[in-house]
Amino acid sequence: MAVLVTDPNLVDSDGFYERLMETHRGLSDAASRRVNAKLVLLLANHIGDPEVLEQALRVARGNADASTRTP
Repeated sequence: MAVLVTDPNLVDSDGFYERLMETHRGLSDAASRRVNAKLVLLLANHIGDPEVLEQALRVARGNADASTRTP
């Protein structure tokens, strides 16, 4: 069984974050969402393993809707 890597694994996480933010700079909200969607699909294609992708979807979804709930 393939396992999703969730421990820090980026060689230069701060550098990647800066490049990601630069990629979005100057884009409209809609264009920024398209870039995110394309990036997700490119990385999913690179990963390829359906089990790992399913794990990633579950982790990413997590409690994503918790911020919209009122206590």
